[in-house]
Amino acid sequence: MAELDIGKHCSVRECNLKDFLPFVCDGCSGVYCLEHRSRDSHCCSQISVKKQCVKSEQSTSYPCNYQGCFGKEPLPVVCQHCEKHFCLAHRHQQDHDCEKLQIPKPRMAATQQLVKDILESKKSALPGKKRKGAKNSETAAKVALMKLKLHAVGDKALPQTERIYFQVYLPKGSAEKSKPMFFSSRWSVGRVVDYAASLAGLKNNNNILTAKKLRLCHPLSGEALPMDQTLESWISRTECPLYTGGNIIFEYLDNDIKGLEDADSYFVEP
Repeated sequence: MAELDIGKHCSVRECNLKDFLPFVCDGCSGVYCLEHRSRDSHCCSQISVKKQCVKSEQSTSYPCNYQGCFGKEPLPVVCQHCEKHFCLAHRHQQDHDCEKLQIPKPRMAATQQLVKDILESKKSALPGKKRKGAKNSETAAKVALMKLKLHAVGDKALPQTERIYFQVYLPKGSAEKSKPMFFSSRWSVGRVVDYAASLAGLKNNNNILTAKKLRLCHPLSGEALPMDQTLESWISRTECPLYTGGNIIFEYLDNDIKGLEDADSYFVEP
């Protein structure tokens, strides 16, 4: 008489127990003994898949990767240089200490060299006038600083030691000609532009490729300052610096325009 082959072995390798009334998992379709019949006990592969799906569906925000920041954004804000997610406050390279901040773009390097050549040519053509204008700007800034501190608007949470004060001249055609403001010396030029636009109610389409860009320009040379450089780097320059208490100009420029040709016209009384 032939021997009957009843029951099946448990699919758990370490167990392999032959059960005469085996259980079939409705998740992974495996055969298991009484001890391993539950999904948790045999580490059912469908559990991890479902958990991953649920986790993916529930993820509706993007946390900031800047160390110590717990901010989140409903939409991804990705740095085009290091390709990490950041909140709006840390989206600029300088603000999140971007690991690729020191790698200049070829186009930006060429622009900076062009501006430098223009400044050098102006300096050699009118050296006396250039030095006199810079000295007058420094003296005027020292005189105006106390008055600016009384009326300037800005982020009151900034420490006094970080504040840089300017008389901000707004784009031509604005309701106001100028407005006193203060910013952090550690801010990048790009962040200064965004913050000043919000304070003055200026349209800011810098994220639109074909639109005119709101730029911060030097009051003497008219140069449009690079967005990734800090105010501190311009304050500490030995040649053609910015002065706390001095002037800066905001204007809308086409993408191929590197600065203003008539910076002096912003300071002429109507």
